[in-house]
Amino acid sequence: MKIIITGSTGNISKPLTSLLVEEGHDVSVITSNENKAAEIEELGASPLIGSVEGADFIKNAFQGADAVYTMIPPNMTSANWKEYIYGVGNNYAQAAKAAGVKKVVNLSAVGADVPKGGGLTSLYYYVEQELNKLEDVAVVHLRPGSFYFNFFGNIDMIKHMGIIGNNYNADVLPLTHPLDISQAAFEELSALNFNGKRVRYVVSDELSTKEIAEVLGEAIGKPDLQWVKFKDEDALHGMIQTGLTPDVAEILVEMGQGVESGIGLAEYLQNKPTFSVHKFKDFAKVFAAAYANS
Repeated sequence: MKIIITGSTGNISKPLTSLLVEEGHDVSVITSNENKAAEIEELGASPLIGSVEGADFIKNAFQGADAVYTMIPPNMTSANWKEYIYGVGNNYAQAAKAAGVKKVVNLSAVGADVPKGGGLTSLYYYVEQELNKLEDVAVVHLRPGSFYFNFFGNIDMIKHMGIIGNNYNADVLPLTHPLDISQAAFEELSALNFNGKRVRYVVSDELSTKEIAEVLGEAIGKPDLQWVKFKDEDALHGMIQTGLTPDVAEILVEMGQGVESGIGLAEYLQNKPTFSVHKFKDFAKVFAAAYANS
């Protein structure tokens, strides 16, 4: 099968590419960084150099593909994150239609069923809807929880403030290891036996924010580490200080508000999957190593 992968050599796309190549598929990987070409070739795949924001480039890249894996590359310096995500999502949908692609595996998020109030996850609602409009195209939306690797961004906070936190508390927070997403995408792309439009939740573990602090604190030798809920304005200011644009920061703050309210959990809780293999306590060991080396 000829399969197109977006996401360059990221934490999901690189392992996914390796799995597909090992199974004998003809895999091409889209990347905007020409310096990644050699790495992609070493995986046994063909690099396609260009931007997912380029509609014509994506249409050409999708030509002849039996299936595509779509994801929105992170763009944390975007002046208009909504416009960026909507634009890329529309490019994918139009390219799949123009190229006659019949199978799409799309990376979305828990909460993407909610069109407003979820911040980033509500932006993924639009992407899902655009792909769902495609006639005679089977689409699977993978909906993971918060990525384990996002917690690496809290290392400086823990070291300098002695706490971990965000602008929310949560009794239930779905969490996902990127490798479990790679595996789920591989299963769908390898079999290609899905039809219609459907959702697949990909969740590795589920903890409260209090438990997250306890697990990470224990791993780094700080068993008293506490999760602290920040005021929205403090979280916004802190994100902007780290280099995020005000627009991106505002959307992430709204996402935190959505986590606090549980707005995006209802459908997930009704369709909770069997948890994947990578548990948060195991990730905590990796986190501890990164913490020690930072």
